[in-house]
Amino acid sequence: MTMGTDPAATAVAVVEMACEGRFADIERLFTPSLRALVGTGVLQAAWAAEMGRRGPVRTVGEPVSEPAQAELVRVSVPVTCERAGLTVVVAVDRDGMLNDLRLAATTVPWAPPPYADPARFDEHDVTVGDGPLAVTGTVSLPHGPGPRAGVVLLGGGGPFDRDATSGANKPLKDLAWGLAGRGVAVLRFDKVTHTHSGQVADAAGFTMTDEYVPHAVAAVRLLQRQPGVDPARVFVLGHSMGGKVAPRVAAAEASVAGLVIMAGDTQPMHQAAVRVIRYLASLDPGPAMEAVVEATTRQAAMVASPDLSPSTPTEALLFGWPAAYWLDLRGYDPVATAAALDKPMFILQGGRDYQVTVDDDLSGWKAGLAHRPDVTIRVYDADNHLFFPGAGPSTPMEYEPPQHVDPAVVADIVEWLAPEHGKIA
Repeated sequence: MTMGTDPAATAVAVVEMACEGRFADIERLFTPSLRALVGTGVLQAAWAAEMGRRGPVRTVGEPVSEPAQAELVRVSVPVTCERAGLTVVVAVDRDGMLNDLRLAATTVPWAPPPYADPARFDEHDVTVGDGPLAVTGTVSLPHGPGPRAGVVLLGGGGPFDRDATSGANKPLKDLAWGLAGRGVAVLRFDKVTHTHSGQVADAAGFTMTDEYVPHAVAAVRLLQRQPGVDPARVFVLGHSMGGKVAPRVAAAEASVAGLVIMAGDTQPMHQAAVRVIRYLASLDPGPAMEAVVEATTRQAAMVASPDLSPSTPTEALLFGWPAAYWLDLRGYDPVATAAALDKPMFILQGGRDYQVTVDDDLSGWKAGLAHRPDVTIRVYDADNHLFFPGAGPSTPMEYEPPQHVDPAVVADIVEWLAPEHGKIA
């Protein structure tokens, strides 16, 4: 197929190449900023996982185009599979190159969780950080004079928006609304990798610390200045990688009152990547997934190698993350960092989580912190990685239906904040 610079034709061609397993050809269409975030192995793994859940592609629908930012055209291509639908969304620049590529389920609009009461708080947007990498956030401020506790939310790994939007679900918005309705001020913000993917990809030596810490510290200080917020009671709540990095944020900003760590991983991430992809392969065995397991294992070995250096090619490493990012991540011990903090912590873990697990990750927090009287650890047996309740072995497919963070999780966070650290407001 000749694509030229027709964005719709480019998008359809990408779908066709994915169906044919031509992932290297797709990657050749990536802009440098997208290539830095998503490599061939990541794309192949994501496609294989979707096909395992939805079944083989049956038909490819008509593309729908709409303008996007910075002279981009966003094209959505509906794909009908054997068991469920899928939408391939790409952002195409004027040269026919891909600035973004996402695999999305057919979704319905987010609806507030039953435990949220938006009549009890107001929201307003704020700017977090300054300079060219500033991002936008939202403050959820309960009614009443206060003083009240505050919480800054940190999302997981990946270019998430402030709500951690995934299809129809917005787990960080669930938390923000659930907490704000109970008197806790909350600030959540778009990740720098979401808002400034191009600048980040072009930044030499960009690390996990760069991705999280400057904006998290700025968010803490900003929330401390909000009306009715007690500046001595502003906490950091991180989910997944946000939970992993939360101790580093508290180490950088001494005024953080304490930490709430939800599904924070402690197993080295390159080891976890191999474990997770093997689990997914067990759900969808076959040559395609075997190839993904092999590629992931090879890339993980390169991350673990003593030969890893800033000059190691990004394409040889996991997730399309550069060597500087992996060197920073590999040298960071979240448990030791947390143990050195004189701050209370609440560590939450889903019992059905296959990404961050009780055995592989929570065990690390327990070994390093369980003796601390100011650390509370709790497992929610029915919850998965997003703290959505369910039953049976967890699979990626269960993330797709509209659902909300476990109400018990929200209630327990509020309870932990109140008795341990004074009244919420």
